[in-house]
Amino acid sequence: MRNLSGLYKNLIISSMVLGTLIAPKFVCFAEDFDADLGEPEFAAEAVQDSDTAYINDIEILGSNIIKPEYILSKLALKKGELYDKETMRKDLKTIYKLGYFTERMKAIPVRNSNGTISLKIIVEENIPITDFTIEGNTVVSNEEIMKYLLPLKGKPQNITAINQAMEQINQCYYAKGYILSKIDSIYDDPDGTLNLSITEGKINKIMISGNEKTKDFVVERNIMTEPGSVYNENQMKQDLVRLYSTQAFKDVNRSIEPCEDDPNKFDITIELKEQRTASVSLGGGIDSATGVYGSAGLTDNNFRGRNQRVSLTGMVGSGILMSDSSIKNNMNYQAEISFFEPHFLNADNSLMSKLYYRELGSYQIPLAMERRIGIESTIAHRLKNNRNMSSTFTIGGEYINLDEGDKSKIAGMYSRNGLSMADRAKQLEGGFFLKMAPGLAYDSRDSVVNPRHGVLASVRYEEAFGLDSFGKTNGRLTGMAKRYIPVGKKSSLTFTGRGGLKVHGDNMPEIMAFRLGGPYTIRGYKVNGVGTGTSFIMGSAELATPIPFVDKLKVGFLQNLRLTFWVDAGTVFNPTISSTLYDRPVHAITAGVGLKINMPGVGPLSLDYGIPLTNPGAYGSKNGYFTFGVGDMMY
Repeated sequence: MRNLSGLYKNLIISSMVLGTLIAPKFVCFAEDFDADLGEPEFAAEAVQDSDTAYINDIEILGSNIIKPEYILSKLALKKGELYDKETMRKDLKTIYKLGYFTERMKAIPVRNSNGTISLKIIVEENIPITDFTIEGNTVVSNEEIMKYLLPLKGKPQNITAINQAMEQINQCYYAKGYILSKIDSIYDDPDGTLNLSITEGKINKIMISGNEKTKDFVVERNIMTEPGSVYNENQMKQDLVRLYSTQAFKDVNRSIEPCEDDPNKFDITIELKEQRTASVSLGGGIDSATGVYGSAGLTDNNFRGRNQRVSLTGMVGSGILMSDSSIKNNMNYQAEISFFEPHFLNADNSLMSKLYYRELGSYQIPLAMERRIGIESTIAHRLKNNRNMSSTFTIGGEYINLDEGDKSKIAGMYSRNGLSMADRAKQLEGGFFLKMAPGLAYDSRDSVVNPRHGVLASVRYEEAFGLDSFGKTNGRLTGMAKRYIPVGKKSSLTFTGRGGLKVHGDNMPEIMAFRLGGPYTIRGYKVNGVGTGTSFIMGSAELATPIPFVDKLKVGFLQNLRLTFWVDAGTVFNPTISSTLYDRPVHAITAGVGLKINMPGVGPLSLDYGIPLTNPGAYGSKNGYFTFGVGDMMY
């Protein structure tokens, strides 16, 4: 009987890892058990000579567990053939390579009276495997490992079969991400028990290199892998992606080295390359809503090396370019300072705060001047039991002031529609509001840039307390759901549903009414062109596809460009005075085409041209409109 302790010594040598972020490279060395079987040199008497004769029968002796029929099927010599000593020697080697027998075997030809021979092959089986012991496993259970070992139980020890079982155990570890695991020894006891010792590859320490501005604790809080745990490549990949997503680094990697004091433990180094995170932007252009405008901004995505994002932006515009009889053409002033903390109290929370000032011709109230000053903070919390879902809570205060922009014109419109100018005062109601808004969001999209399958959904309830007049207090419920369906190799079909409802507040100011029309709701209409009201519902279907031949160009900008074909439909309920003044249709169906591109840090930009398929209203256009949108409304 062979000694398995010697035979299986150093059965598997550790996987040595040379890592990259996306595709880790590692080299695994393992002994070839077939080579251990070798080419046995049988003793001279193992195969005896015989005069040339035909084989009358072949008998296998000494095989108790392995069926003789199985052994006979592997032999080159067959009953009825001429006996050949060299062929018989090769057959003994074949039997030996089956793995169940020792090298002590013989082939004896016995002469029969009729001149034929009876061939007797004597074999000696290895000791049967009676049981197993497993040591060192913590991340893979005994039950899971035993699935690969139990088929060996009760059979003679077989080097090839044991090798296959060991490979399956290793693959089980590797599939789970434990790429540093190894079976460092395997040996048998005299009673047939097979003993396995596993080293799983524990982490000795984790080191950080390359961060000059970024604080160590910012890196550490994004690394869920801990010293003392068993190294898992899948978890490390998630850690590296999390670090890369902070936008503080242009390259993130890791390297693995065996520990000098204990080769069964490993030192992990997180290798970082920081990128410039502070930027100053100056811009300008022409926009249909703000006219000729200029803008300036200052942003730091790694403020004080703490991965906080601070942004200060300002914009001045000359006013609307395209004729819109409902909007007072006036200088547009906007300013905002925002602060984002990605790790608020713990890794599952983030905090976004902003302070803003806006002064412009109101889109909501016809021919009015609108001024808003506000401050708000939003805490987002990712749910542990469903990583696609997050909850939000927003609290803030907002002052809204509305002034008359063209009193004579609006008075004429009231008169023509038989309305009392006393209602105009209600239209111009603003106020000082304390807002609280809990919400839920679900995102299972496969990609943020050009999603092709998955769901994006949200629901939010906002309670606005009137601090200057409690009678203005109101509550609104809004929700949205998008479903992405892949079409072909690169295209996608998107179905969207969106709705809003005033839950309470009979004296809710019209400035807080829901509106339909414009780039974020019903395209092919101007902002509010469909109407405003206390509730609404809408839906759309959109096919997005790469532009033929353009997407094949090796230009990054063009890779994200999509041609869209869409249909929008929606209706407003309980229309406001503005809808009456401008004879807005309050319901609409439109169809059109557009271009969409997702810009990093900005979101989706879209340029659409839509044509109304229903009555556009007295102030609408049957020929439709171009609309330009930046970003996407979640609520």
